[in-house]
Amino acid sequence: MQEIIVIFIIALIIFGPRKLPELGKTLGKGLSEFKKASNDLKKAWEDEVELEKEKNSLKDLLHESTAAITEPAAEISRELKESTDVLKEPAADFSKELKESANDFQESVADYSKEIQ
Repeated sequence: MQEIIVIFIIALIIFGPRKLPELGKTLGKGLSEFKKASNDLKKAWEDEVELEKEKNSLKDLLHESTAAITEPAAEISRELKESTDVLKEPAADFSKELKESANDFQESVADYSKEIQ
């Protein structure tokens, strides 16, 4: 408190009683502008930090969503491949039997044609 009184007395001596109110007003405006700029900078910094947090949150969500989709898709792909593999052998057997039946039918038709002539 004593320091403020000493500073006030020195300012009164240096600037005089006429300039002191004007100096106080100018000093008050300067401090007010500094405080406003400081608050704006603080707000901008907080907004940037919040934006970065949201960005990281979205990245994590995207990663989790991709994993949630990729893993079931891979499982479905494996199951389809297994199903295809399971069906290949019976399909090959059926195809072989069908060809044999077709050959037998052709032979029967050929035999019948010979008998008719």
